Amino acid sequence: MIEEGSPRPGGGHKGGMKDTRSRAYRVISAMAATAAAVAVVAVVHDTQGVAIASESCTAKVNVKLPDNAEQVKLRVLNGTRTTGVAEQVSEDFKNRGFQVQPAVKSKTKVDQIAVVQFGPKTVGAAQWIRAFFLGDAEPQFNPARTSDVIDVVIGSRYRQLATFTEVNQSLAQLGEPTVPPGTCAA
Repeated sequence: MIEEGSPRPGGGHKGGMKDTRSRAYRVISAMAATAAAVAVVAVVHDTQGVAIASESCTAKVNVKLPDNAEQVKLRVLNGTRTTGVAEQVSEDFKNRGFQVQPAVKSKTKVDQIAVVQFGPKTVGAAQWIRAFFLGDAEPQFNPARTSDVIDVVIGSRYRQLATFTEVNQSLAQLGEPTVPPGTCAA
């Protein structure tokens, strides 16, 4: 016979299992209460929502890719020392269905493939034009630009426009047009 208070066979005291289980419930309850308190403090003191709300939108931009080339207006500028480059690129874009304004000479020389200059109305279209240079044309966004014409300054490293297949592959690599800093989608 086992006396009350003496160890039970297998170790432990009468009611020992209840004490362990009760202690485990208390520890888990304390941890859950602490986690809830931390979550409440984190939500209350979260500054991300404030930062997003306070970030001003200086301009609404059109990030939609055009459905066809006729919707895109281009002006090609010659940023090289070689005569006729802008005219040739203008003709290439015109043959692909783009609305092309007369080519002009750039005031500055460009030592790269090309520079694509655009404003809020043409963010999506500019992404498409960059794909014709396999993504190697430098994008230059100007939020103050009110025109719907994209300027393409051809540089000294330019060789040729990409094929339609290359353009599609380049567009896939470039991804969706992104909203420039300080702007928001229209």
